[in-house]
Amino acid sequence: MSHSDLFKKVQESEGDDRKKAAEELATAVQGSGLKGSPLIEELKTAMNANGKKDGPLREAAFAAVAALCKKSTPATEAYLVSLLGEVLNGLSDKLKPVQVEADLAVHAFAEMANGSAIQALVPVCIENIDSTKKWTTVVGALMLLGELADKAPQQMAPCLTDLMPLMSSCLTDLKQQVKDQAKSTMHKLLDTVGNKDIEKVLEDLVVNMMDPTKTEETIHKYAGIVFVQVVTAAALAAVTPLLKRGFQERKDALSRMCAKIVANMSKLVEEPAEALVFMPQIMPLLERASEEVSDPEARGVCEDALEQMNRIKKKGEERPLRKAEPPKVLAHIKAAAPSLDDEVVAGYMNTMCCGLMDSRAFDPDDWEEATVPYLKAAAGMDDSKAKEATQKILDGCKQDSGINDAPVEEEDDAEELCNCKFTLAYGTKILLFNTEMRLKRGFRYGLLGKNDCGKTTLMRSIAEGKVEGFPDPSEVRTVFVEADILGEKSHLTCIEYVLDDPAIKACNISPEQVTAQLNAVGFHDNSAAKPGDAVSTLSGGWRMKLALARAMLQKADILLLDEPTNHLDVMNVKWVQDYLMGLKNVTSIFTSHDSKTLERVATHIMHIQDLKVSIHKGNLTDFVKEYPPAKSYFELKATKFTMAFPQPGYIEGVKSKGKALMKMENCSWTYPKNTKPTVEGITVQVSLSSRVAILGPNGAGKSTMIKLLIGENIPQTGNVWKHPAVRVAYVAQHAFHLIENHLTKSPNEYIRWRYEIPGEDKEAIKKATMSLTEEEEQLMKQEVTLELKDEEGKMYKVKGVVDKLTGLRRTNKQKEYEYQLKWVGKSDDANVYVPLGKLEKLGKLYMKLVKVVDEKIAAMQGMYVRPLTRENVEKQLEDVGLEAEYGTHSRMGALSGGQKVKVVFAAALWNQPHLVLLDEPTNYLDRESLGALAGAIEGFEGGVVIISHNEEFTKKLCKETWLMEKDEETGIAHLNLEGDADWMQQALKQVQEKGPQEQIEEMVDAFGNKTAVVQKKKISKADLKKFKKKIAARRKDGEEVFTDEELESAGWIL
Repeated sequence: MSHSDLFKKVQESEGDDRKKAAEELATAVQGSGLKGSPLIEELKTAMNANGKKDGPLREAAFAAVAALCKKSTPATEAYLVSLLGEVLNGLSDKLKPVQVEADLAVHAFAEMANGSAIQALVPVCIENIDSTKKWTTVVGALMLLGELADKAPQQMAPCLTDLMPLMSSCLTDLKQQVKDQAKSTMHKLLDTVGNKDIEKVLEDLVVNMMDPTKTEETIHKYAGIVFVQVVTAAALAAVTPLLKRGFQERKDALSRMCAKIVANMSKLVEEPAEALVFMPQIMPLLERASEEVSDPEARGVCEDALEQMNRIKKKGEERPLRKAEPPKVLAHIKAAAPSLDDEVVAGYMNTMCCGLMDSRAFDPDDWEEATVPYLKAAAGMDDSKAKEATQKILDGCKQDSGINDAPVEEEDDAEELCNCKFTLAYGTKILLFNTEMRLKRGFRYGLLGKNDCGKTTLMRSIAEGKVEGFPDPSEVRTVFVEADILGEKSHLTCIEYVLDDPAIKACNISPEQVTAQLNAVGFHDNSAAKPGDAVSTLSGGWRMKLALARAMLQKADILLLDEPTNHLDVMNVKWVQDYLMGLKNVTSIFTSHDSKTLERVATHIMHIQDLKVSIHKGNLTDFVKEYPPAKSYFELKATKFTMAFPQPGYIEGVKSKGKALMKMENCSWTYPKNTKPTVEGITVQVSLSSRVAILGPNGAGKSTMIKLLIGENIPQTGNVWKHPAVRVAYVAQHAFHLIENHLTKSPNEYIRWRYEIPGEDKEAIKKATMSLTEEEEQLMKQEVTLELKDEEGKMYKVKGVVDKLTGLRRTNKQKEYEYQLKWVGKSDDANVYVPLGKLEKLGKLYMKLVKVVDEKIAAMQGMYVRPLTRENVEKQLEDVGLEAEYGTHSRMGALSGGQKVKVVFAAALWNQPHLVLLDEPTNYLDRESLGALAGAIEGFEGGVVIISHNEEFTKKLCKETWLMEKDEETGIAHLNLEGDADWMQQALKQVQEKGPQEQIEEMVDAFGNKTAVVQKKKISKADLKKFKKKIAARRKDGEEVFTDEELESAGWIL
């Protein structure tokens, strides 16, 4: 029977008989094919028949199509795809039985369709996702799009430009069924973008398309993404609806953020022409924002973005993407398969090959899927011949597209751990673009570049597996070494802290192994830091040792270290240097603002400049010879910007800059669990003229002394005094924790939040000298008797229970401060002013209340000079080197370590302090920023006290040196006020002569192998002379050797 007769049989049957007749038709077509058959036209005519009386005809046609799709062959599939439009329309038929058969046909169609046929199928789906179509047809088209996206994500991705506007409309459709299917399909479409970075916000993008009220929050989330992959046209299309809504909100700050995202995303597109796809939708909005945004700075950002887009548009138009030309592709197909005489199959293959070309999909497997089955079915080829023909088609199409394979790089002896090409951005700032990175085992890479160039972001992205092309953790284990202790873990012991790490848990590390590794880096029961000590008690040096111990337990192939020598004294700096140099089978990448560390440790310099990574053999000296401008990274001077501290105001009664404003007299302090004091007999004073450097080894008690001075802790013996009108800014060693809970705020918002209550700093350290104990709170409830003078000078007594000090203060005729006191159960009319001397006699608890009042009044005086406005805060941030782009318009979560330090400075200095106390202020700042900070301190009219291990920095600024050292016998620290400014050099000399406190005896590599570390000795002149003769002889024999390398191998140092 002919195809037409079999189709008539389907029409004449009902129920199960119709199903059997349809399967009979499908079987016949499966065997004979559809070339020359009238069946396709007959099916179209039947499906397009109108009226109720033709319902059974339409029903039979859809049943036949479903059966044909289920039993399709590559040769018949090419014919059946032309029926998609009619099948989708059948979903909206007025007769329910027809709808049911059409639905079955649509699902059979989705199962049959080759994903590579997207160029043939997607236009039909788009045509049926229309407001003129009934919702059932729209749902069917959306379902089919989702199935195609699952089958061929790479080919579907380029279609997002046309699909996103339609999907936005469907996600807000009044019909719930349309919304539900659109949401499901939208997730599948967004998955085709193939960008791991956007995966984090895919759900947010969908939610925003359904609920416009989420626009602002979603844009902020998007701005904080770390991009490590090239942005494609699909990624641009995915974010376009969000950016359109952001611009349409017409809020200056939001338009500004959208403009930055637009400019930077377009820069991340490898081919400028790819950015052209979203310009028609975004450019008009960007042009309007450039004209209408009221804030001048935000408007300037929009104008810059518009200028950038116009430049990209010009480049894109000059270098358009090379699209597939169907006649050329068809010629390649026919040349490779002369026996292919079915024009419909050839045309279908042509469509699929063109789709693969346009989506830049040149994987041979994809091309075989799109050609081999059809060549075997329609050209009579066997599998081998069909694959040979496919390769010819692929080669011709690749040549037409201008795609060439990258040349293979020549190998060297060292094991290659990584060889990848990637792009990296953070929020609205591009850091690296399409750069290459190649790492070898055992090399030590010093990572160099200006602040904010992306050093830390690069290392963190490597550690988190977000660098495109970087080996999987199962192949190369990478560990990011961080010495910062999280607040919620500060109560843990060192052993517990290591064991609590998820990576350690994953490695099934036992407590015994942790203890052994801690012992290896110096934690012993008789050392300054013990395995059972709480991590909160560790100094910066011991924290780094703890971090290294944790990292090495994970048997890392690559160690990533961000400023490993921060917080460290000279002895511990040398310890870290020795440790890294002793790791022969572990690769390390480290940043350091210490030029000596880069000089001594690095085997290679990894330089970030102009959005590229370049790797140079040799240490810092070698690199500076090759690239002299790098010398500026280590010069203590500001070149691009300056910093300025706000000048302190007048202090009543202080006429000399040398007058003491803070004092400590014979103070000692013991940690709660310790039996002997940490510091003892400390006597110091600080004035407006002070320029003090506090020196000493890690763990000696420098920070402890500062905490006593500012009142955070109360000494067990001795006295601490501060002038009541003095404002003090204290920047702690680990001050980052202050802003970690506010990462969704901009620095400007954070400072305004912090000081929004007049006279209060919400982030002020809870000081023991200003906080009542439970015992003191009970004492406050006891009745007191005061003998006071009235306005005429007559004495009178007053009794009662004190409620509080109201915060008001005045000066009496004797020039003594008086504080207003409020009584429990009495009205404000009964408030009295009490002289400071009488409050002091009532007990220490009242002096705590006095200090609270003094602090508030001193802070308020700063507020009178400079109101807390957005503009003033922006100026303060700019004064410390943080431009408005990052200070006002970026969230703190998107800032680098160096930028966060500047936020901490700006916030601490807001109240215009008279005295500034800085604990390790040089950490995370590059040389340029250090130079600017030094200039700010030099120009500051108030007093400055600095704890730092940066000898160059303290020598430049400080005329006075306090040296904190522990007594070798008692272990108690004392302060020498006539300390030696050259203490660091002397300490380092002692280390070199005696050897470090804890020598590293063995290393464990990524394979668990233990390697003994040879401790290097200084070579004598006589031995050096002999050594050089041997080197000269080897060179004479033609061997290429280098004196410094041979010395190191032999265990010597110069």
